[in-house]
Amino acid sequence: MVDVAMTTTLVLRYADVGVATYASLRIVGRPERTVTWVVHEPIVLAALAELRGALPDPDGDESLADALDRALTRGPFATARGELTLAYILGALLIAEPAWQLISECLADPRPVLFVSPSARLARIPWAAVAVPLTGPSPEELVAARKEAVTFTGTTAASIPWQLADIDAVTEGVRLMEMADVVMAVPPNIVHAPRAPARWSERRCAPALLVLDPRVPGQRPDSALGSVLGRPSSEGALSRHFGDLLEHRAVLPEVTAPVELFRRSDADRRWLATLLQRAPSRMLFVGHASAADRAHGYADRAALHLACTAAAEGAAESVGDHRPLLASDLMAAQLPVPPRVALLACGSGGDYQFDEATGLVAAMVLCGSELVTATLWSLPTTAGYRRFTGRAEDPMAEVVMAVDDAHEADDAVLSVNRWQRAQMRRWRDGDATASPLYWAAVVTFAVGGAR
Repeated sequence: MVDVAMTTTLVLRYADVGVATYASLRIVGRPERTVTWVVHEPIVLAALAELRGALPDPDGDESLADALDRALTRGPFATARGELTLAYILGALLIAEPAWQLISECLADPRPVLFVSPSARLARIPWAAVAVPLTGPSPEELVAARKEAVTFTGTTAASIPWQLADIDAVTEGVRLMEMADVVMAVPPNIVHAPRAPARWSERRCAPALLVLDPRVPGQRPDSALGSVLGRPSSEGALSRHFGDLLEHRAVLPEVTAPVELFRRSDADRRWLATLLQRAPSRMLFVGHASAADRAHGYADRAALHLACTAAAEGAAESVGDHRPLLASDLMAAQLPVPPRVALLACGSGGDYQFDEATGLVAAMVLCGSELVTATLWSLPTTAGYRRFTGRAEDPMAEVVMAVDDAHEADDAVLSVNRWQRAQMRRWRDGDATASPLYWAAVVTFAVGGAR
């Protein structure tokens, strides 16, 4: 075991270079322990093909509804066995055995902290959920699969001879997040850019800014940009949660009842800018976001959907009577963002998909935040989950409450990881309502030692 008198910090980094992805794992302060390896393109494509089948994003000619139905009822994230199989495959393909060994040698109490800096290709991998493999394809089998995947017409995903009849024979199901607290590293170009950071230690007693399911102009509640959380109810779990928060913490906007926080039609960019000027301690946004189109290559085209009409100023094209708020708009306005931000919106944590990682997370950091919790893919809305599963539970509300509680805690990173571990264990023990479509999607980006 590595002798750790204090929390050990590791950095897992990937870089796409030509047709290969180069990886390294190092212990901060112990450069002699660095492990490096290469993940060849056919292997990367194989991992991404496995993940693609699990996500609620349309594949090919699927509609949004078809994709959500597949993800919730038939895909790898629909059953505990399917999810564990996916987690095992990702762990076997993307993290080399010497790297797993190094992580295991750092096991301690408290857990080590693992910062992940993925490449553009691997930006949506749910790193916290990947499973430690006991065994896997032999080097000879992987080489043969790679060679077969490279042809004169191009490179395809490697066809790997997995032995998955008994998943318990190839993995004990231990997850990376059980070995370490997993954090996403903010890209260096963002960390080192000129900015005026806000400090949690200085702001923690200030009001919390809550932007909860703003009403997008011209959108029906059941439309693509409609309600994420469903019809507000004073008796609902979320109203009770935020009612409890109101009893011991000032919030923005000021309301007389928690139900008034939801589906606001005044929550546009001017409203947001005005409240940010009041220096809140943190911001929680729950709603819709649009990922930037990778084909155009500009991460700063990612957007939040507030209650802005098309008359609002901004660089985005209007969507009917609505103008999205781009990451580039946020950065240009230099809005004073609080030290902690949660963006529980569709693929809000997708910055790393671009060479210039200037998406929504980067915008928050450049405008002052030191810790941002976001999502790797679209979370099924409350209505969508209930429609396709037939269940009455509300895992979307659970995510909102868990992240809100975590951002109130002294150590938000630890609190998010602790909740994810608890959800994963519920899922592993047979609780179908603890869907990995929610807990595996949540990631936290931290600047330096921010927790």
